Amino acid sequence: MTTTGDSNHIIREITPLSDKDCFYIVERYKTEFTYPLHCHAEYELTFIEKGADVKRIVGDSVEVIGDYDLVLITGKDLEHVWEQHTCVSSKIREITIQFSSDLFNQSLLNKNQFDSIHKMLESASMGISFPMDAILKVYDKLNTLASEKEGFYAVIKFLTILYELSHCENARTLASSSFARMELNADSRRVKKVQEYINSHYTEEIRLHQMADLAGMTPVAFSRFFKLRTGKSLSDFIIDIRLGYAARQLVDSTHSISEICFACGFNNLSNFNRIFKKKKGCSPKEFRDNYRKTKILF
Repeated sequence: MTTTGDSNHIIREITPLSDKDCFYIVERYKTEFTYPLHCHAEYELTFIEKGADVKRIVGDSVEVIGDYDLVLITGKDLEHVWEQHTCVSSKIREITIQFSSDLFNQSLLNKNQFDSIHKMLESASMGISFPMDAILKVYDKLNTLASEKEGFYAVIKFLTILYELSHCENARTLASSSFARMELNADSRRVKKVQEYINSHYTEEIRLHQMADLAGMTPVAFSRFFKLRTGKSLSDFIIDIRLGYAARQLVDSTHSISEICFACGFNNLSNFNRIFKKKKGCSPKEFRDNYRKTKILF
């Protein structure tokens, strides 16, 4: 496995995927995770078994996983890593499948039969974590994919895995859009208009009545509408956008935490620290230190 370093000192992995292959798969049993924080252009589906208490970092999402973990990442600049943390398992199983973004050309993705896969691949630009019921649904196919001798049938099995996962209703997006530098795709024109405004004005004070006026609705009606369409209240959405930008600055800049706090629209340092820890599971300082520990400098 070859790596290069970019200007942000994140490992950019050069994968063994051949231009003539639909995907590359590796199955490993390990006692510990030692690979550093990295990113790569290829799409990646990673399955971890017997990995309880391993720490998973995908963008600004930092979580401790259970015995099973299944994540799809399609963002070429989205940093990610699985760390040993407090895992004591002596036989962690990892299955990693990497495939090129051009495996599905736009013509194919625009077909009705591939619509769910298309939407899943777009969402996975911020990383997607699949729940246990989805893992169980594809486990048998994942379990035997690496040993499939017929290449054609291996591809069919892989496409079936993706199709089954694309119909999972409880998959979670991991990184925030602002951290991953991804544009949010909203079905509603009104919601998209509000989201674009917040992304451009997150450093400023944003009021409910402003966004309601922008959407051409009353504040009460807009609050219900926005929550229904996004799954978040307006205030939670604004906070998540600001935290994503703050996390990105913690990783990419040397600005102080106080400077980042005020630059991202928060007007109180202690409140920023409290909200960051509640949402991210660690303080801004711990988040920055964690990224620095998992980087390799060139």
